[in-house]
Amino acid sequence: MADNGRRNEADAPFPLQGGRLIRRFLPLVERLHLAGTERDRAGNRQLFFDQYLSLLLLYFFTPSIKSLRALQAATNWEKTRQKLGIRRTSLGSLSEATRVFDASLVVPIIAELAAQALPLKQGREAEALKGLTAVDGSVFSALPRMAWALWEDKTHRGAKLHLHFDVLKGVPCAATLTPAACSEPAELARTLQAGRLYVLDRGYASYELFAQIVQAGSSLVARVKNTTVFVAQEERPLDAAAQKAGVVRDVVISRLGTAHHKDHLRRPMRLVIVRVPNRDGKMIELWLLTDRLDLPADLVALAYRYRWTVELFFRWMKSVLGARHLVSQKQNGVTLQMYAALIVSLLIILNTGRKPTVRTYETLQFYLLDWVTDAELDQHLASLQKISG
Repeated sequence: MADNGRRNEADAPFPLQGGRLIRRFLPLVERLHLAGTERDRAGNRQLFFDQYLSLLLLYFFTPSIKSLRALQAATNWEKTRQKLGIRRTSLGSLSEATRVFDASLVVPIIAELAAQALPLKQGREAEALKGLTAVDGSVFSALPRMAWALWEDKTHRGAKLHLHFDVLKGVPCAATLTPAACSEPAELARTLQAGRLYVLDRGYASYELFAQIVQAGSSLVARVKNTTVFVAQEERPLDAAAQKAGVVRDVVISRLGTAHHKDHLRRPMRLVIVRVPNRDGKMIELWLLTDRLDLPADLVALAYRYRWTVELFFRWMKSVLGARHLVSQKQNGVTLQMYAALIVSLLIILNTGRKPTVRTYETLQFYLLDWVTDAELDQHLASLQKISG
């Protein structure tokens, strides 16, 4: 590494087995190299932003590394340092990194990687549900001494990851991290994007939020309470596809709520009522509100069914990637860890063209350890193509 903190050609990171896995990541993260070094006028910094992100990727891709201390110990080995283009790193430097490296600078990297992903589905559904984005939040338990993460009481702390998941691509496309005691509708309102079809559960039921989504240039399919008051404008007939999907009513409504409530939306909306079995086999009704008057009723029902993809992704993060084990006590540090987990997931999807699975994740871990050859990896990826075909 040159004294000014910039890389020499010989210091380029990842001259390692598995370089093809992270080649999409390198040019994006390289631009963060000097971020956070503004106060280091003496040029004494040993760990740079892109290197810290690389170490976090190493944490997720290496089965034996399960703690911050283990990650620090990995930097003691010469081959590891050569492969990552880093120096020996102390626990103090890793701890300092969570303070000086701004996690918000990683957000564009996640967005750019997500934009590179191709739709996993084609045809009528994919075209009609373009931009379908499932949104939800999930709590990651924190240590009692993490005061910023106060949740239920002084002994129960938690961080909440608010995730936007592009359903048709099968990738996370945006995320923020807050204390667990946070309003999910308010956080979504703060992070709305244009051109999305947001699918939301009842926890996001807010007429004001629905209006903000429409004003942002997006649409919604949101579950509302079965006691929602509305004024019907037009009853729509149900075709065979709608009836097969369990739709029992499709109605255009002129107003939500009573005349005593503020009309936030000020436009015709649509209510699609679907009868489905719950986990106990009992039939229940889902009241789905949408501004998409053009969308066939069966696809409104299907859009809501896809909401579960974000739940499955949270399960992947916690149970397979191991993101529930926090390596930092600071909010910015936890955010960096979660963003690294999203980047790992994106890299797997971009390299396989498929949703990540346990077996694929294990194969890639062994590949990065040089225990799986290029040919064997290609064979595994080819088998995924056959299964999907």
